Amino acid sequence: MSDPSDSTPRSPAGTEAVEVVDDDGEVVGIVNRAEMRAGNFRHRSVGIAVVDSEDRIVVHQRADWKDVWPNRWDVGFGGVVGVGESWEQAAERELAEEAGIDGELIELGTDSYDDDDVSLVGKLYLVRHDGPFHFADREVVAKERIPLDDLQTWLDDGREVCPDSLAMIVPRILVWWTEQRDTQR
Repeated sequence: MSDPSDSTPRSPAGTEAVEVVDDDGEVVGIVNRAEMRAGNFRHRSVGIAVVDSEDRIVVHQRADWKDVWPNRWDVGFGGVVGVGESWEQAAERELAEEAGIDGELIELGTDSYDDDDVSLVGKLYLVRHDGPFHFADREVVAKERIPLDDLQTWLDDGREVCPDSLAMIVPRILVWWTEQRDTQR
């Protein structure tokens, strides 16, 4: 895992081009990431939950330099979809950049999320993977593996967790997990 004392970003994210989208996810313009954040423009994003073979979800803490929700915990890897990039390409790229893994994407659905910090249309995925995990881009400073049966308790323990993941990924993971347990009986 990367050294948490050195959480310097790999490149200036504010200059990255981002598609601005309407409520249906259709592109209506392109701005740089700093403009997108400043104007809280709706954009496309992906979120990928990683669950290992022991049915534990890999949660992680974001670096202190992140442009939104620094230092918060997250239940999914992911981020902004690049200009012209497909949902799947973005999910594969984000998974490789943030966790150092690849795997078969299981689609969990599409949703939207809006608050004072973020406005997005997101496609959500799950990947089964045991690692090892590599955090070369320094976006992740810590990780834990939480048994899916204990996820709600972990979430209720008072740590700050990214609200978009709480709203979009957690409900889908809990439904997926319930279906998995039901089929194993």
